[in-house]
Amino acid sequence: MMKNTVKYIGLLSSLLILFSGCSKEKEQKESERPNFLFVLVDDQSPFDLKQYDPNSILETPTIDRLAAGGMVIESARHMGSMNGAVCTPSRHMIMTGRTLWHLPPSAEFQKQTDPHPLDTMTLPAIFNRAGYKTMRTCKKGNSYPGANRQFAVVKDATKRGGTEESGSAWHAQQVLDYLGERETAGEDDPFMIYFGFSHPHDTRNGTPELLAKYGATNHKDKETIPAANPKQPPLQDNYLPAHPFFHGHPELRDEERVSGVWKRRDENTIRNELGREYACSENIDSQMAKVLARLEQMGELDNTYIIYTSDHGMAIGRHGLQGKQNLYEHTWRVPFIVSGPGIQPGQRAEGNIYLLDVLPTLCDLAGIDIPETVEGVSFKPVLMGQKETVREVQYGVYCGGTKPGMRSVRQGDWKLIKYDVMEGVVRETQLFNLAENPNEYLPEHGKEAEMQTNLANNPKYADKLKEMEALLLKQMIAHDDPYRLWDQNSTL
Repeated sequence: MMKNTVKYIGLLSSLLILFSGCSKEKEQKESERPNFLFVLVDDQSPFDLKQYDPNSILETPTIDRLAAGGMVIESARHMGSMNGAVCTPSRHMIMTGRTLWHLPPSAEFQKQTDPHPLDTMTLPAIFNRAGYKTMRTCKKGNSYPGANRQFAVVKDATKRGGTEESGSAWHAQQVLDYLGERETAGEDDPFMIYFGFSHPHDTRNGTPELLAKYGATNHKDKETIPAANPKQPPLQDNYLPAHPFFHGHPELRDEERVSGVWKRRDENTIRNELGREYACSENIDSQMAKVLARLEQMGELDNTYIIYTSDHGMAIGRHGLQGKQNLYEHTWRVPFIVSGPGIQPGQRAEGNIYLLDVLPTLCDLAGIDIPETVEGVSFKPVLMGQKETVREVQYGVYCGGTKPGMRSVRQGDWKLIKYDVMEGVVRETQLFNLAENPNEYLPEHGKEAEMQTNLANNPKYADKLKEMEALLLKQMIAHDDPYRLWDQNSTL
């Protein structure tokens, strides 16, 4: 009897140790939940960066290290906009994981900021409920106020100047202060930091030293053009002095009233503006370096997912355009670079993601249930090297001007853009093979290769055109697009 009792006590002790170990392991896993630093810049084409255009002269050593230590997503896109301020629906999609036509009214009507049921199903609200500490710094306006209010700490201001206080350094300082407060308080709950910048959105008032580096000036005189400077970035390969047809948005601010550019598309103006863009972008890179160094000093860097992206791309002279209200690759695509636990260094993947996939992906990485309100998909399998893409087809919209506007669809190497604007005065179709024509050259670019142009009127590609047009209509119907183009039937 005694022998059995001793064996029982020994077994009980072993089980207690085992359960104690499991409990400790659970506590350890809880304490090691990953942190998130989501970096969002305002108006940046992926092709500004060497990671997407090796010929770019923009120097971003911090972003380069981030890419070397993680993954670059090739095909990341915002779905589009029904608003001239493209950043507004884009940021709504990031916050909600919802598709373009299923967003709260504030995505289109920016001053309609009444509480909405989706406010509490947004990125900060979800992470708050999961026990994360949430903090935000970003520009004011042109975003999703109902979601912004959900962050526990908010330090918003629009900072587009060229000094420490008036520019990107201000946003970095808010994050540094927050991290310092966490350390002082001994905070050990994981964090979700939304690290937004007001640049490189115009007015691109860079710091004096970086403007000098890129040969740029903050040009303010409408009557003159800026001086040429050999340090300025070269014109992009798909630069044009004018777009071949009207884009369909009368009096569009980005095409007519940006300080330093206005309606001009001459070489001096565009190269100077690219220099200003690069000066602001390199400054962002420097500010990111400060925050990453602080995370490393705190011992938090290895357990932090760092996501770098933009709300949309920008033209700045490409195709004769200046703004973000188009569906060419330089504007429809965004840079997207991720590093963090489990992501193998130096990887590239096609991805085929939208910005609206950010919310479900971050939930997936954090071990948080993805809310039923979310329409995006997690691309965690792409980040972990298990899949190359999360979808085959991507659909794009711009109808912030005259309706129905522009639509695009991309599948594999093929991309279609259609324009139906100005009450039917402008109706155009473009078909590109992106493998052969990644810059989307038009006849006005004067390229000799057969496929380095718009193929929509080439009879050899008539079947492909018909296929892509059917695919576009299918995507429009699937996403509840309220409009139809001039040559579309209302149903399949």
